[in-house]
Amino acid sequence: MSGATATASVATGASALSIVDGGFVRDGRPHRILSGSMHYFRVHPAQWRDRLERLVALGLNTVDTYVAWNFHERRRGEPDWSDWRDLERFIALAGELGLDVIVRPGPYICAEWDNGGFPAWLSGVPGMRLRSSHPAYLDAVDRWFDELLPRLVPLQAAHGGPIVAVQLENEYGSYGDDADYLAWLHERLVAGGITELIYTADGPTELMQDGGSVPGVLATATFGSRAAQAAAMLRERRDGEPFVCAELWNGWFDHWGDPHHVRTPAGAAGVVADILAEGGSLSLYMAHGGTNFGLRSGANHDGARLQPTQTSYDSHAPVAENGAITEKFRLIREVLADATGQVPPEASPTPPVLPAATLPLRPIAGLLEVVRGAGREVRSAMPPSFEELGLDAGLALYRAEPIVPRGGALLTVRGLRDRAVVFVDGARVAVLDAEQAAAGVRIGGEGRAVVLELLVENQGRINYGPLLGEGKGILGGVQLDRRLVQRWSTRALPLDEWGERELAGEPQGFRRSDAIQDGSAASVLTSERSPETVDRSGLASATLTVDDPADAFLALPGSVKGFVWVNGLLLGRYWEIGPQLTYYVPAPLLRAGENTITVLELERLGDAVELREQAELGPEQEYIETFD
Repeated sequence: MSGATATASVATGASALSIVDGGFVRDGRPHRILSGSMHYFRVHPAQWRDRLERLVALGLNTVDTYVAWNFHERRRGEPDWSDWRDLERFIALAGELGLDVIVRPGPYICAEWDNGGFPAWLSGVPGMRLRSSHPAYLDAVDRWFDELLPRLVPLQAAHGGPIVAVQLENEYGSYGDDADYLAWLHERLVAGGITELIYTADGPTELMQDGGSVPGVLATATFGSRAAQAAAMLRERRDGEPFVCAELWNGWFDHWGDPHHVRTPAGAAGVVADILAEGGSLSLYMAHGGTNFGLRSGANHDGARLQPTQTSYDSHAPVAENGAITEKFRLIREVLADATGQVPPEASPTPPVLPAATLPLRPIAGLLEVVRGAGREVRSAMPPSFEELGLDAGLALYRAEPIVPRGGALLTVRGLRDRAVVFVDGARVAVLDAEQAAAGVRIGGEGRAVVLELLVENQGRINYGPLLGEGKGILGGVQLDRRLVQRWSTRALPLDEWGERELAGEPQGFRRSDAIQDGSAASVLTSERSPETVDRSGLASATLTVDDPADAFLALPGSVKGFVWVNGLLLGRYWEIGPQLTYYVPAPLLRAGENTITVLELERLGDAVELREQAELGPEQEYIETFD
């Protein structure tokens, strides 16, 4: 549908939410959706109930969540709905607490989530055209919905469950204008048994609404300010439809190296009041943000550089990353209570936090020792991409033995995605991002073959915009001056799947060096397969002893960039450039007695990890909404 004056009648059928005179009706009474976003995949399942109860205490009547395809089907044909991935349990739990549920199944979700929710095995198919009516893509979505929808249908309100609405795609008008694709998705949801309200969500501009709305399907908007302007635009286009802000950006996410984005509590509460004054419904994005555990944080691209998203997804939300009740919570709660005339139950106290402590780091093995002995070796003429390796996230170690001429040569890497530590004969010579790799770095040579190794890190797959689905690894070639380097051996390192053996530094063929004697992180580490090198990178561990497990905030002073595990679960990436300086450790990850913290440092390891008593998310900058 296009045109500012177009109107549409919205078919709701037997759905719990019907539309009458431009508003919602539920159970025969006027109804307003007061929702908040909370993603089950960003909250430890043992904390789902606590966080949902806090949404109830905020005064919300609904919770909405995306469904991340790649969280459930990391490998083609191997869907997983157990434990943390038990979507049905999360939805049922929300219903037990009296919350309605809105499900946002995508298949594209953005959400600052790796690859926008798409599995890497899908986006890596040659010629794949995501988010379009491309037949191969539709076939994959069809199979995924065959798996997903039967789990949602019985949980709809029509069957006594809490699901009252389902979102169609996600902000599609910011991406494309394939109306056939959107129509197919709508038909697929209905054919799959979705009988509750279906709606689209797009930015509040003509361009975005033109590309993302569907005739006969409720059109909503996503924004952070200017509620009256958004309401007027939607009502002009869709006379007789309720005004809904499907995402009210009351906070914002953070990229590595940028400030910590905040939204003033009074400003956020003021926009909530503005929407309610317009007779609108809303969903707070985020009500509770949670954490990008493991390697699931995504990335943006501003046209010049990659912008990886950090591990914390606190998003300056009313309910903080550790469940703390904030001033924003209190102000929004007051606005909602005034509008509804109902006072919600009080929130429970903020969960306790472990006291401050300093834990010495004990070195286990050097970086090259660890990565050279892990994973299966793949041989190829040219360096393979992560997709060709069947690797969705983590690291890949590329190794070749080119002859470097006397006087040296310029080493360049075309299509590096995203960052490489370069070693020559076991010695670190450079750390390169994509731009630096294309410009090149000069390496020395004596007219003989050298061992050239590039440890490449995927810093998060792009989740928004035209570069969605871009590959990782080395997508072009590696050159010495004008000559291509060929005959590669590559090891895929899926860090979030590493087990006890890898985290103990016991890959096949390697051992701890006898040089590790003083217990400091600067020890010399050697390998049976490489010459001795002095390098402060590598694998190390610390022991945390607790009587009663509680939440913790972990800091890594002195360490530069790497990954941290707690009792074998990959907490996420860390990076000294921030903005976040602490990393949230949920209490359910800890146990009474000894707990093991493991660090894989890519550059320079500090001597200790610290526990701090509050989150330190970095210098703040007010979020400013833009549409471009």
